[in-house]
Amino acid sequence: MANAAPTTSADSGNAAFTVAPIAGAVGAEISGIDLRASLDAATIAALRRAFLTHLVLFFRDQPMSDAELVQFGQDFGQLAAIPPHRRLPGGDPHILVVEKKPEDRLNFGSEWHSDTTYLESPTLGSILLAKEVPPVGGDTLFANQYLAYETLSDGMKAMLTGLRAVHTDGRTKRKMQLGFVPPTDAMGEDSQFKTVETTHPVVRTHPETKRQALFVNMIQTERFDGMTIEESRPILRYLYAHSTRPEFTCRFRWRSGSVAFWDNRCLQHWALNDYPDHRRRMHRVQIMGDKPV
Repeated sequence: MANAAPTTSADSGNAAFTVAPIAGAVGAEISGIDLRASLDAATIAALRRAFLTHLVLFFRDQPMSDAELVQFGQDFGQLAAIPPHRRLPGGDPHILVVEKKPEDRLNFGSEWHSDTTYLESPTLGSILLAKEVPPVGGDTLFANQYLAYETLSDGMKAMLTGLRAVHTDGRTKRKMQLGFVPPTDAMGEDSQFKTVETTHPVVRTHPETKRQALFVNMIQTERFDGMTIEESRPILRYLYAHSTRPEFTCRFRWRSGSVAFWDNRCLQHWALNDYPDHRRRMHRVQIMGDKPV
């Protein structure tokens, strides 16, 4: 597995911090660093190296303000503005509020996905800060899409080479209107709700590592470009299942003040909805990305 490595220390300008992998495939917990501090260039560079190696970084006990969260995000790139209905009233335009109230049935990100792939330039990554968490439940799972691609057969790789897929917001819109998660086979029904559509390569080359990653997800990938939904469905269903095999994943249990910083270009994630009658509130910033190639 690509991520398996012993605990290491990374030297930076401010201090040495510890990088401890949490699973064989993906994810590492970082300790010995205070994200509320102003980070110098050497520290940011060391964190970026860990980020590119482990794909998602986790930090504990970081009671950051919104301003500190924004500053940390800006250390890694330009932040995307958030739609007004997802912000706190009068809050920073870069802070996305991810909240499930005790009475809510749906949660945010309740199926395997990569963020905003229906956009021409999906986000580079997201930084999520836990403000309030349920006593149990509400974990997030992450899946390594480098491994998802690398473990495909040579025949499947050859078939996917040069293939593009249509990504839309139809399934998300449909869930919001229905108030529940519809069956995963209902791509045709989902497509009737779409308002945004774009196409991306099915196999994406990471702009920094140059590694190839599978780049389809069940929430936003509607079909292959040039094919019908019915023609696309069997292969897409296989890819959805293959890309989230347990051995490609890690699971993170949140505590108040926990932070996750993930690479949207080579990961999928899934926020579990297993905490009825409890509140879960997170604040997130999204780093602007580039057009997949």
